[in-house]
Amino acid sequence: MREPQKATEKARDLIRMGVAKTRLLQPLEEIEMKVAPSALVIGGGIVGMEAALNLSNQGFDVHLVEKEPELGGTLRSINKLFPMNQEAVELLKPLVEQIRSHPKVKTHLSSRVSQVTGFIGNFNINLDGKGKEEQFTVGTIIVAVGAEPLKPTGQYGYGKMTNVLTQLELEERMKKGASLGQNVIIINCVGARVPERTYCSRICCMTAIKNAFLIKESNPEAKVWILHRDLMTYGVDFETYYRKAMELGVRFIRYSLERPPEVIGDEKVESIKVYHELWRKEIELPCDMLVLTTPLIPAEDNQSISKMLKVSLDEFGFFMEAHLKLHPVEFAMDGIYVCGSARWPTDATEGVSQAYAAASKAAGPLRMGYVKAEAINAVVNEDECSGCGVCEVLCPFQAIELQPRDEKRVSHVNEAVCKGCGTCGAACPSGAISLHHFTDEQILAQVEALFG
Repeated sequence: MREPQKATEKARDLIRMGVAKTRLLQPLEEIEMKVAPSALVIGGGIVGMEAALNLSNQGFDVHLVEKEPELGGTLRSINKLFPMNQEAVELLKPLVEQIRSHPKVKTHLSSRVSQVTGFIGNFNINLDGKGKEEQFTVGTIIVAVGAEPLKPTGQYGYGKMTNVLTQLELEERMKKGASLGQNVIIINCVGARVPERTYCSRICCMTAIKNAFLIKESNPEAKVWILHRDLMTYGVDFETYYRKAMELGVRFIRYSLERPPEVIGDEKVESIKVYHELWRKEIELPCDMLVLTTPLIPAEDNQSISKMLKVSLDEFGFFMEAHLKLHPVEFAMDGIYVCGSARWPTDATEGVSQAYAAASKAAGPLRMGYVKAEAINAVVNEDECSGCGVCEVLCPFQAIELQPRDEKRVSHVNEAVCKGCGTCGAACPSGAISLHHFTDEQILAQVEALFG
């Protein structure tokens, strides 16, 4: 700051270096590739169906792949949705009918993606399903596989005592109108925010409050307690819903991780002992039904899908976006997008919003009909390549693979995928990789212009 002489000298150095490099530059051309006018949506829950409908309504062919025999995902087991207490079936049924009747949507039920090759605009897809294999090509891919509720086997008597349920099992009972008893206790954060699973699943608290609200609404004489460590009721609507639940008579008791609730009973839960953090004393509550609120965990297919699509997972196993704020719902791999609970636990409203975002981004290349690859990309001198594979391991875009050549293996760069980041060139122990516009000769010419 305020050193004009040094600033001028630096500017002169930069100009000399730029001119030295420019003398050695070669013209580059962007690679233009055609895009197949169709998309693949993996996951047939509400989020996947909304994404498929959004794309198909824009005139694109969509392949919707669902591993289960029916569409709908977890929503098929849900009773009502918060905060409007809308019947889940009222939302799901017309959506499924639209998918089935839409001429642009081809649904593949009881099917799984077995192999994916190619790149943006030309992804070659192999499906396994119903005893037969299918193959087709798509331009873009949306991952909407959702997440799964944790089964808390062995915790608080789950799986051993007859009156211990999870929230999802409670939803199914409430749909059937089954009796729940007069004393219902809900324990939150079962399996969440613990050393082996440190994250908060976000939507669990509202699920617990919603079901407690519905129990009190249908049976005002019932007593409902929610035992929680903290409460996540973000937004005005959720906070209002929480206050209405308290007005109906739902009682909230805070416990700590160090002093969790204790189950009293043999074949069934008879009561729950809990240390009340506000009252600073232990209390005992009668219990006819114990409901465990568990977090959403990554779907079992995430690992295999991640390897097939060459996209990243976070430390917990959810799919990881390229950048939460700059590139939401996008992967680092071009042409592949993610939405819903596949990326992080979300409720139906948030998931549908993300489905629209992913569909909007996936439609871009399809609408253009072509994409252009980066002109500045890596190039391999095959004569100098030792085939060590360091570049293949380090490439963040999975653009490099080892291929056989004569009696050895050498690195091959997929120019359609390469972003020219330079990671491979910096790491290559043989000096066999360089970047267009950043060759060794050009860089050394800049250094010589500066110090020569």
